[in-house]
Amino acid sequence: MHKGTGGITSHLLGGLCSSLRRFLFSILSVGPVPNHVAFIMDGNRRYAKKRNLVEGVGHKVGFSALLSILRYCYELGVKYVTVYAFSIENFKREPKEVQSLMDLMQEKIEELLQQESIINEYGVRLHFIGNLQLLTEPVRVAMEKAMRVTAHNNQRVFLICVAYTSQDEIMHAVEESCKDKWNQVQASKGANSLYDAVARADEGLKRNGIIDVNAQDSCNDYEHATKACGSVLDGVEGAGEKDDEGIKESKYKQCELPSVKLIDIEKHMYMAVAPEPDILIRTSGEARLSNFLLWQSSTCPLYSPTALWPEIGLRHLMTLRNTPPAIEVFLQYDVAG
Repeated sequence: MHKGTGGITSHLLGGLCSSLRRFLFSILSVGPVPNHVAFIMDGNRRYAKKRNLVEGVGHKVGFSALLSILRYCYELGVKYVTVYAFSIENFKREPKEVQSLMDLMQEKIEELLQQESIINEYGVRLHFIGNLQLLTEPVRVAMEKAMRVTAHNNQRVFLICVAYTSQDEIMHAVEESCKDKWNQVQASKGANSLYDAVARADEGLKRNGIIDVNAQDSCNDYEHATKACGSVLDGVEGAGEKDDEGIKESKYKQCELPSVKLIDIEKHMYMAVAPEPDILIRTSGEARLSNFLLWQSSTCPLYSPTALWPEIGLRHLMTLRNTPPAIEVFLQYDVAG
């Protein structure tokens, strides 16, 4: 009887706290609310060490903290939440620790897909961001399934950066942009028609000076192809032989290659599925970005509470002693901007 009464009391208190929290958020949401909040979840291992916990427990407690933060953000009205879960640099840790993290990741992904999870409660779409080919196959398969299952959700978005660094993301985007441009060149008929037209025109002109209909078409092709080539390389040494009239340099017309533009690179970023973050929060008091969202965070404020990630809670988002809370940091930045 006592246990039953305690359970009911706990349930009622939980419901009351939830209602008060929602009421507070409804007031705060009247003003500007971040559309996208990014987190560097720093301090899981230090948390476990500080409390003499078994290795790996800190990450499990950190996952519970993540679920709470997700709920607070979504209740507040934040649409996009991004977390830095596993850096490419983390692969340099002890193999046993890396494998433990991979196993934990797979386990938690499966938990997120359960019917009663926060993902289904808020209609959250999952994106796993990074060089996923570096991950073990079971983890990669679990991530692909999670993204496929939640693809129809459109209320909130949760981005998990795994096997990620900004350097890798930028390099990937540049490589993909160059591949696109190269494919455009290959698919273009301009370069091919230029050489084909020259060959056909020469063949027609060699027929005793008689230009037949096909040769005439070849000349037209040549003219059109030449007009399509926009750039001219002047003064290329050794480009051709000098003629008897003393021409000192040759001019060759060359098809203009398409250039890689900023929009091309941004289109191929891993994070192209989300807008730039409005605020970036890193726990444990560190102010470093650690190769996270370097491209996307050039103008957003950085908030660094001293709490370790497993310790983070609602109070760190709303009120923090001697340090402005995350929402206040955003509001100050929004007003200044």
